[in-house]
Amino acid sequence: MDKKRAAAEEAVKLIEDGMTVGLGTGSTANYAIEAIGRRVAGGMRIKGVATSKSTEALARKQGIPLVDLNEVEIIDMTIDGADEVDPFMNLIKGMGGALLREKVVAFASVEEVIVVDDSKLVRTLGTKSPLPVEVAQFGHRKTKSAMESLGCTANLKGEGRPFVTDNGNYVYECRFARIDDPELLEAELHLIPGVVESGLFVDLATKVIIGTDGGVETRKKN
Repeated sequence: MDKKRAAAEEAVKLIEDGMTVGLGTGSTANYAIEAIGRRVAGGMRIKGVATSKSTEALARKQGIPLVDLNEVEIIDMTIDGADEVDPFMNLIKGMGGALLREKVVAFASVEEVIVVDDSKLVRTLGTKSPLPVEVAQFGHRKTKSAMESLGCTANLKGEGRPFVTDNGNYVYECRFARIDDPELLEAELHLIPGVVESGLFVDLATKVIIGTDGGVETRKKN
């Protein structure tokens, strides 16, 4: 079985009847949504909160009932993917462009379950993946310059025909040599006017489920 699919299907086993479940965005999260759809078809009752328009469309296709985040007190569990995971379960997420909604949903969740294959594991964030940062369109080149002053090279996602998020913003992919202090960098980015959200997910994941050649492994927050 595909390692991503194996991790996603293992995560779906954690869902219990009656839960409100956050539905992530991306190829690995899609495997989870499909597995949730099969459980719903089998009689499980849940409510889903989508993190993007594409996820919403897939969830509806799978027959998963959806609710707006504003309509629920909490989300019991979110299942989502990641672009990088460090040994402390800090993440880079959002290369698909849904980082703002993914982070809002993660923050509202009791459990944030991340599903990845072992290629996403890194010793230090930023060594494989650029860091996506969602920025307002207004003055975005000024925002780019300010972000680059923090030590990165920032490239507009979809240069030539810029990618526009579900929230009407742009995304810059910021390439750092490495991110030794993700908490500090997240704080520095948020001090820049025009930055809406970064793809640094610090201290949000509660479980990471990893698909490997030898099976599925689970890491839990200490």
